[in-house]
Amino acid sequence: MQSLRRILALMVKEFILILKDPKSRFVIIGPPIIQFIIFGYAATYDLQNVRYAVFDESRSTLSRELLSRVEGSGIFRLSKSLLNERQTATVIDDDEARLLIHIGPEFDRNLRNGLPATVQVIADGRNPNVALIALGYFGTIVEQFNQDLLRHGVVTRAGPWVRLVDRAWFNGNLQSRWFIVSALGGIISMVVVMILTSLTVAREREFGTFDQLLVAPFTPGEILIGKSVPGMVFGLMDALLFALGAVYWFEVPFRGTIPALILALLCFIVTIVGVGLLISSLSMTMQQGLLGSFVFIMPSVTLSGLATPIANMPHWLQVADLGNPLRYIIIALRDIFLEGADSTMIWPQLWPLMLLACVTLPLAAWLFRHRSQ
Repeated sequence: MQSLRRILALMVKEFILILKDPKSRFVIIGPPIIQFIIFGYAATYDLQNVRYAVFDESRSTLSRELLSRVEGSGIFRLSKSLLNERQTATVIDDDEARLLIHIGPEFDRNLRNGLPATVQVIADGRNPNVALIALGYFGTIVEQFNQDLLRHGVVTRAGPWVRLVDRAWFNGNLQSRWFIVSALGGIISMVVVMILTSLTVAREREFGTFDQLLVAPFTPGEILIGKSVPGMVFGLMDALLFALGAVYWFEVPFRGTIPALILALLCFIVTIVGVGLLISSLSMTMQQGLLGSFVFIMPSVTLSGLATPIANMPHWLQVADLGNPLRYIIIALRDIFLEGADSTMIWPQLWPLMLLACVTLPLAAWLFRHRSQ
């Protein structure tokens, strides 16, 4: 009985401490509400606004009818109309479209003469989930179009008059393992670097050695650099180790260049170091540092495009996601592994990371100096 009373007394004490501490109250109320809203909007496998390009060589009534059904489905969004065959080679490489629909010049003539017509669809296999679902939707549209051809008397007997031929670039078999494993190095390195750096300054405060560190002959910038380099080294080592595992264990193809891989990981890790030091400078204890890092990690992973497309999210969430470093490294890693990108090809993903690092690192240094006074 006495043991139960002691346990109850400790429980009451912990409840009082949590409820009296403003930061603890925020942790149990604020992040869960924020994450619930973010996850509810971001975590969906329903496709919307799938960007597609069209190369219509027929330019006929029937081809326009088929394309109007695609546009009116509410799932696809036309991003580009191609004028010649040379443009087809770059529209998916440059991520301008997820699907390329090619209608040949004989499309209308073949159908009206009772002959089958072929429509070719090329899908971006770097995201096999999106490619498979989008191809399924397009196949349903073509099937309905075939039924309407018979209903309207364009053809005289039932049959698949419009035949769909689909191909997937960069991931011919649409293996989801390639899609997931190629990005794991960025996610795991982020977790390692975030945890290591978010505890550095908070550990000194909790152990009571923070003041001794300040009176030592080091500038605040030197202290932050000294504390961030180990996290960067361990994060880069883990990321490269998982890249090797992806290639030799999971047999994910590596078509890019090693310098591009190292450059992308370094830019990403430097940015995450800035975020981790920012959290650590704001934290008074190691527990607060850990909580802060996980509050950052979970929404970052959900909004990164790892499992669900960013294009499916509401516009305001897509704008907010521009500040998420993880989205850029995932795109860069998939381009390096599956597309064969080099350093110049992943530049659109590198400069946002550098810009974020230029914001987080100086802010972390300012907070460190400000809270150490």
